[in-house]
Amino acid sequence: MFTVFDDELARTAREIRDRHRSYAAGRWTEDELAAHQADAFRATVEYVTTHSPFYGRHLADVDPGAITSLAPEQLAAVPFTTKDHLRQEFADVLSLPLHKAWIFYETTGTTGRSTPCPRDNTDSLHNNTALTVYYDTIFRQYGDEQIIGVSGPTELHAFGDTFGDVCRNLGHAVAKMWPHSPMVGFDRALDTLRTLPVTGLFSTPGMALTLAKKARAAGLDPRRDFRLDVIMCTGELASPSLLENIGEVWGARVYNALYASQEASVMGAAGADGLLYTAPLLNVYEVIDPDTGQAVAPGGDGVRTGELVVTSLYRGSKPLVRYRTGDLVRLGPPAAGRALPAPTLEVLGRTRDALRIGGREISGYDLEELLLTHPRGYLDYQIVIDAVDGRDELTLRLELPDDRRAVRLDEDEISRAVDGRLEVPLRFEYGPLGSVTTTGAMVSWKAARVEDRRLAVPDEEQTAALAVAGGRAQ
Repeated sequence: MFTVFDDELARTAREIRDRHRSYAAGRWTEDELAAHQADAFRATVEYVTTHSPFYGRHLADVDPGAITSLAPEQLAAVPFTTKDHLRQEFADVLSLPLHKAWIFYETTGTTGRSTPCPRDNTDSLHNNTALTVYYDTIFRQYGDEQIIGVSGPTELHAFGDTFGDVCRNLGHAVAKMWPHSPMVGFDRALDTLRTLPVTGLFSTPGMALTLAKKARAAGLDPRRDFRLDVIMCTGELASPSLLENIGEVWGARVYNALYASQEASVMGAAGADGLLYTAPLLNVYEVIDPDTGQAVAPGGDGVRTGELVVTSLYRGSKPLVRYRTGDLVRLGPPAAGRALPAPTLEVLGRTRDALRIGGREISGYDLEELLLTHPRGYLDYQIVIDAVDGRDELTLRLELPDDRRAVRLDEDEISRAVDGRLEVPLRFEYGPLGSVTTTGAMVSWKAARVEDRRLAVPDEEQTAALAVAGGRAQ
C-alpha cells in the first residue's frame, strides 16, 4: 500500500499492472513486443551508463542510439556483464545510491564475496507484478480461502518479501517460516503448517523433502495430516520427475515456480500448466555458446540450448546489461493454447555443473531426470560417481520412509535407463543422507546432490556445502 502515499508511484503501478495483464492475455503482437523490448533495452543502456560508475566505464564505447534492433549482430557490440564484474566492482555496479532503495538483500556469499542487491520501488513493482499476473493463473485453481506458507533460505534473501507481497496482491494470507532458524525449527514449522492449516507452500525442493522427512520422523503422514494443495518450488535445480515425487509425498500439485537470482531478479515464472515461462516485459533473453560467447541459432523445433544472457528492461537500483547468468537453459518458442504467450524455459543447471560420465556430457537437470523418472515415494536422494578400474560407475542413494507401501521402485528399470543413456553400471544404496542435501539453495545443486569420488579432494563448493550442512541440526 506504499503507493497510496506517492501519486507518481501509484500511476506507475497501475501502468505496469495493465501492461502485464494485457501481455498475459495475449493482446500483444510480435512486432509490438519487439518494439517495446528494443526501446527499453536502449533506455537501460543509457540509464546505467549515466548512473552506474561501473557501466559508465564498461559501456563507454556503446552508443544506445545505434542499437536499432535486438538482432545478435547488434547485441554483440555491447560487452557482457559477468559474475566476476559484480564481485570486483561491488557497489559501483549500482545505478542508485543505497539510500534510494526500499530494502537491501545480498547474495549468499558461501563461495565468494557476497554482493549487494538492493531493490527500489521500481524494481519491486516490475518483478512482483509479473509474478502476480503469472501466479494468478495457478492459485485461482484452488479457490479464495488460502493460507500460503513461505519458507526461504535467509532473512537477507528476497524470498520472503517477494512471495509475501505477491500473495498479498492475490488476496491470500501468508505465514513466513524459516525452519533452519533457531527461533523456529522444524517442529514449530510443521505445527504451523498443520494448525493454520497451510494450503500452499513456497520453498526449495530440498526444503519440501526435508519437511516431509521431519513430519515422518514425528509420526505424521504428509498426505494425511496436512492440507497442502499446491507447492511452489524454487531456488534449486528441479527436474519434472523430482517435482512429481514431491507431489506424491505431500499429495499436492508441485510447480517449478520461479527462475530468478538475487542479482538479476525474476527471469522465469510458472503458469497454470506447469511450464516455466520467460518474462519478456522484464528482460531481453539471449542464448549463447558458453565457450565462444556467440549467439546460438534455434534448432528445427525452435529451441535454443546454451548459456542464458539477460538484460533488464526496467530501471531501478541495479539493472544489468547482457548479464551472463552462468546457467545452461533450453529456451523454447511460444505456442498457442498455453497458459501464457511467452517463450518457455528449462533450466538445466549451471554451465560448470555439467558432468562427464562414461565419456558422455550430461547436465544436472538431465541426470536428475534420468535417475528419478521411475522411483516415487522417496524422501531424499543423492548421486555418487566412482571410477572403478578406469570405468565410471553411478550409485543412487535414496532415503525411503519406514512405511514403504507408497514407494514405487524398480531397480532394473532405472538401471536400464541409465545404461541406455550413459552406458555405465548403476548401484543402489538406502538410508539417511544427512543434511548436505539441504544446501542446494545456499551453494549449488551439484555440491548438494553429487558426490564425485573421482576428484582427489573436494572442490570449493563441496567444502562450502559441507560447512553449511555442519551448522544445521540433523
